[in-house]
Amino acid sequence: MCSLPQQPSHTAKAPRPVLDSIFAFPPNRDTLGGTSYFIVRNEGNILIDCPALDQMNLDFLRSHGGVKWLFITHRGAIGKTAEFQQTLGCEILIQEQEAYLLPGLTVNNFSQEITLTSTIQIIWTPGHSPGSSCLYYSEFGGVLFSGRHLLPNQHGEPVPLRTAKTFHWPRQIKNVQSLLDRFTPETLEYICPGANTGFLRGQRVIDQAYKRLAVLDFPTLLQLQPIL
Repeated sequence: MCSLPQQPSHTAKAPRPVLDSIFAFPPNRDTLGGTSYFIVRNEGNILIDCPALDQMNLDFLRSHGGVKWLFITHRGAIGKTAEFQQTLGCEILIQEQEAYLLPGLTVNNFSQEITLTSTIQIIWTPGHSPGSSCLYYSEFGGVLFSGRHLLPNQHGEPVPLRTAKTFHWPRQIKNVQSLLDRFTPETLEYICPGANTGFLRGQRVIDQAYKRLAVLDFPTLLQLQPIL
């Protein structure tokens, strides 16, 4: 068994609700400040990316019925995936190009996309990393858990972010555009980004998501240089 801190540190914060039955965990040092999410559903709960592995988070997950699936949006969000599977017995979902980063684990991988339930799809959106993927939840007018494919900028607007470690920038831009082809204003109301959530300034989610994506200047974005 993996060892855990028995008591949360004085700085630890509990997950907070962002929409009904959807919770966000505090940024996780193990994933460079990534934000993970937890969807509570009668058909089985879904953890999106790894939160910090501590007793507070484990108790929270167990108190809501445990975790059926742990979905990893990209390689940088793996964190303590092995320990979460060992402790909670969850199934791991990750795009096939990054499954090799989880040796020795029981992993369910996919190619283009996978339909988990009637309301949940996972979509391959490479660019940030080779296996970067998003999870779409059709409740609440449509919620996209975007990992680092789309992040809020300083104004809280969803944008693709180019860094020195971006795998393929033109492909990332293309896959942002593909979201506009896949969805409509009626089917994509919210984005839950996998980092930079401080820029949301307490809003907790990005609303009017489709409308915000539709005004992006893609030719200009293509010319952007890495910012980090």
